[in-house]
Amino acid sequence: MRLGQIGVRRATAKDAEAIAGIHDEAWRLAYGGIIPGGNLERMVARRGPAWWAKAVERRAAILVIEVGGRICGYATIGPSRMRMLPFAGEVYEIYMKPEYQGLGFGRPLFEAARDELKRYGFKSFAVRVLRDNEMAQGFYRRLGGLQAAETSERIGDRSLPVVVFGWPAP
Repeated sequence: MRLGQIGVRRATAKDAEAIAGIHDEAWRLAYGGIIPGGNLERMVARRGPAWWAKAVERRAAILVIEVGGRICGYATIGPSRMRMLPFAGEVYEIYMKPEYQGLGFGRPLFEAARDELKRYGFKSFAVRVLRDNEMAQGFYRRLGGLQAAETSERIGDRSLPVVVFGWPAP
């Protein structure tokens, strides 16, 4: 694979189809066997290209990483949804196409997301990870995330354990 130039930028409506494809592939890989099958299928199906185009139009903070001119990952960020924790911002999602995982491209995407959160005034931030998603937990630990809390998320008729990693303000 020829990599060429690597860059992170804000998503545009033209990126919706690529982001939807990454979401589909990455979620199936990350959550297959963790999220019950029917629930996973419905969650993936809801976030197709039209959903992502509307998110961009609503000015959601979505970043994409390109390698050799191809979008291979995305991140979404914003204010923390976990009011009980001392983190102002949140990385809602970071996902890479499966063939780009483990190659070091997640780090520059994460760093760009962190920098964008700081630009918005969020000096501390957190990320939620399903406890059974060991690959994601390892990723966030390697990036300096400290386990800040445990909680759960209701998906369908199941309650799945969640680990919250935090990055305090410097």
